[in-house]
This record gives sequence, structure tokens and C-alpha cells, in this order.
Amino acid sequence: MAESVNRTRLILASTSRYRANALKTLNLAFTAIDPKTDEQALRAEKPDALALRLAHNKAAAGLQSHPECVVIGSDQVGFCNGSQLHKPGNAAGAVKQLLSCSGRVATFYTAVAIHDNSQRLAAVVPTELQFRQLSRQDIDHYVAAEPAFDCAGGFKIEGLGISLFDSVTSDDPSALIGLPLIATARFLRTLGYSLT
Repeated sequence: MAESVNRTRLILASTSRYRANALKTLNLAFTAIDPKTDEQALRAEKPDALALRLAHNKAAAGLQSHPECVVIGSDQVGFCNGSQLHKPGNAAGAVKQLLSCSGRVATFYTAVAIHDNSQRLAAVVPTELQFRQLSRQDIDHYVAAEPAFDCAGGFKIEGLGISLFDSVTSDDPSALIGLPLIATARFLRTLGYSLT
């Protein structure tokens, strides 16, 4: 059964290079597409619910354009001190976000949804990050050394960004990079994929 299902085309409904690189570690052939979905939060929507809804929306959009495929959608929402963390876009934005997070706990909710013609599988994985008390000099040096302007929060946990934290707590260490691989692998096995 695994062989026939593995011939079903796998779609990653995301333009994120981080998610694509993460999915490559499962050694499966896939095609990445732009799901072209609205990512605006609903009024009073909680961050975990927002991440899950957007992951489902991306998977559903991908399935609509590729109905014979298995489609992976994913989204991540970070919050710190009551504010959502965004991709800063530039050095000034990264410095501002990191200053606001200094000494605080940030929580990132990473959702994955996998859709095919008969099933909808999904999970949300939270990751708690305790930021060190960061000086402006710490932050300026980090931003200059590792511009992470396309990453929510303005840091890369898989790089020098690890030095910004006292602790990181999650059931899935891959989640913070943008795709929770433990849940993704579990769902793909449920759908008959062989990952070994």
C-alpha cells in the first residue's frame, strides 16, 4: 500500500523556503505552490486558532487546484507580551521586535494541516521561548550578523539566533522553523506514506 500512496503527488502549499527545506528532510518528492490565501486574523481570534485556520485554508486551496494530490498546509503565529510577532522586513523592524521581546517569553504556534480527497488531519504545536535580557548592543550585533528579516520575530533559531534565549520548550524542535515534522510525518504515515 505504501508504494501506491507514495506515487500520489505531494504538494506543499507554501512559498516558504524554510518549510520546503524542512519537508526535504523526510526524503519525499513534493512540489511547492503558492496557496494564495488571505492571512488576516479574525477579530479576537486566538493565535493557535489563527495558525490552525490558516494551515487548513492553505491545504484546502492547494487541494482545490490539485484535487488528486495530498496537500500540506502550514502556518505559524508568534506572540510576545500581547502582540503578534511579524516578519520585520528590515534591520530597524528586527531590532524593534527583539527589544520588545527582551527578557520575556514568546510563544509560537505552528500548525500543519494535511488534506486529501477523504481526510483532513491537523495539529498545532506550541513552542515557548524565554528570551535572555538583551542589551541594545546584543541585538545590534545579532541583527548585523544574521539578518532574519523574513522570519517572524526577526531571528533564526537554527542559526546564531539560539544565543538570544535562556530556554526553548516544545514537543517538536522542528516546529519553530515553520513545519512541525513529527506531526507531519505521523500524518503522512497515516495516509500510507513510507518514510524509512
